[in-house]
Amino acid sequence: MKYDYLVVGAGLYGAVFAYEAKKAGKTCLVIDKRNHIAGNIYCENIDGINVHKYGAHIFHTSNKKVWEYINQFAEFNNYINSPVAIYKDELYNLPFNMNTFSKLWGVKTPAEAKAKIDEQRAALNITEPKNLEEQALSLAGTDVYEKLIKGYTEKQWGRPCTELPSFIIKRLPFRFMYDNNYFNDRFQGIPMGGYTKIVEKMLDGIEVRLETDYFDFIKENPDIAEKTLFTGMIDEFYQYRLGTLQYRTVRFETEKLDMENYQGNAVVNYTDREVPYTRIIEHKHFEFGKQPVTIISREYSSEWKPGIEPYYPINDEKNNTLFAKYRELADQETNVIFGGRLGNYKYYDMDKVIEAALEMAEKEL
Repeated sequence: MKYDYLVVGAGLYGAVFAYEAKKAGKTCLVIDKRNHIAGNIYCENIDGINVHKYGAHIFHTSNKKVWEYINQFAEFNNYINSPVAIYKDELYNLPFNMNTFSKLWGVKTPAEAKAKIDEQRAALNITEPKNLEEQALSLAGTDVYEKLIKGYTEKQWGRPCTELPSFIIKRLPFRFMYDNNYFNDRFQGIPMGGYTKIVEKMLDGIEVRLETDYFDFIKENPDIAEKTLFTGMIDEFYQYRLGTLQYRTVRFETEKLDMENYQGNAVVNYTDREVPYTRIIEHKHFEFGKQPVTIISREYSSEWKPGIEPYYPINDEKNNTLFAKYRELADQETNVIFGGRLGNYKYYDMDKVIEAALEMAEKEL
């Protein structure tokens, strides 16, 4: 055995675990099939702009321990996520707040906004929502649903809201304040200089091999490590023997524009079904950039197929049942542990990735 741990995946989960293992005196080899570290939080510097190559990543947490932990590796700026939504030629603030309601109905007070939502909900008289459309209408009323939920959700999931389960929208956060801060978390920001530098620091002094496929590598090196941390797809690890788990994926069209400012905001959602992309990210605004050019990325949501990057697990009943069967297999392993969103078939925010990796490291080390 050459190493204590083979860490499969140089994303945030794998990097936190490897950093903690090294601190505990263990040896690690980290491998990744991509040609770069940092997984989906990878940022590429183009013309001085840190481009979030796999979609917008905004760090936010209410966990002080996690905030202090990540601040060892980077200094964070004071970016506040305040996305806007465009529906046809109308522009609205997100999340749903008094600015949104004022634009929709001309109301000025929380009481007026609540009365308008209640009036629309009562007119629909939906008692037991049978699908996402009915669930959203019963929570938000007609206007908010039609303009700000329906089209965006259908693009995200690739199917009509009437065919989506109601549990996807268990609740909708209404904020009866003039407050455009998307997150309620105590701590929020973007690392100055991008996310890649964080993972570089975590993996400093640890052997990393890129463009290395785990399945090919392990055939040639079956005894490379005492234990493996696998952060790839759990069903792929078991060669899909029980069936294939479903994901949604995202395709990005990134473009450099010869102008200083394209849309005036880092994140603009397009909630109209007719616009093919879900949102446009203007990367420089995450770090208050003053560069003479700008870089934008249009995001297109689609069904995942083998060979492309899986993003969001589809945690419906069918897939969760299948994952539970894979989890049973995983629990029988003595020298393989699974982690991250693909290993646990679970969507994680970055702070939750760090939390889970630290928990796993504590248990293991």
